[in-house]
Amino acid sequence: MPLTFEFSRFRWSASWIMTALMLAVVVLCVSLGRWQWQRAQQKRALAEQFAAGDAAALEAGPDELALLPRYARVHLHGRYDPAHQFLLDNMSHAGLPGYQVLTPLHLAGGATVLVNRGWIAWTGSRRQLPDVQFDPGPSQSPAGRLDALPVAGLALGHVAPAAGADWPKLAAFPTMADLSAALGAPLLDRQLLLDPAEPFGYLRDWHPGGISAGRHLSYAIQWWSFAALAVGLYLVLNARRSAR
Repeated sequence: MPLTFEFSRFRWSASWIMTALMLAVVVLCVSLGRWQWQRAQQKRALAEQFAAGDAAALEAGPDELALLPRYARVHLHGRYDPAHQFLLDNMSHAGLPGYQVLTPLHLAGGATVLVNRGWIAWTGSRRQLPDVQFDPGPSQSPAGRLDALPVAGLALGHVAPAAGADWPKLAAFPTMADLSAALGAPLLDRQLLLDPAEPFGYLRDWHPGGISAGRHLSYAIQWWSFAALAVGLYLVLNARRSAR
């Protein structure tokens, strides 16, 4: 028996199947909108963390790095290892393809951290990788922000460094375990985003990655609009002028 209402000269009637379908669509759209709203709040929190990282760089050793918040600015002291570098593939800037250059920095205490020296343009062929060699001298004290490695949106984007490949080794969205295995030495869990004023770097336009909070918010509004549209169509399509 359909769900039916009569009022004045109009009659409204909808089947239970259509009602159930409308409710399912509304619940789905509202849930997706809420998820996008939560993502917007998370991105706002990341932006605040990034802004807080503009403070003066802290002197930090290996033991302190794991305790500091994301995007904290630190000074590290150690020795670059230009002979064993990684190129992160599928890293774009302003719509152009390229790589991010990761260089090991062996700290005085024996630990090793990867320093992200910035973005360099694609050479046009992965058979001819860019030349990222440099002569840093016996010791350096780079400053930068602590961050995690970039993560692929899809699992298929993950490519670990090839075991037999020459240096620098190419990788796409690797884990720190992948890079540690290729280097043959344990790496700290975070990379250091080299400050733009530091030497031996490439293009460094650091900002919180991913979609902005504003875009997540616009997606949330779109999903909620779809929910309202579904309700509107449900009401209009099931309204009829009464035969009386």
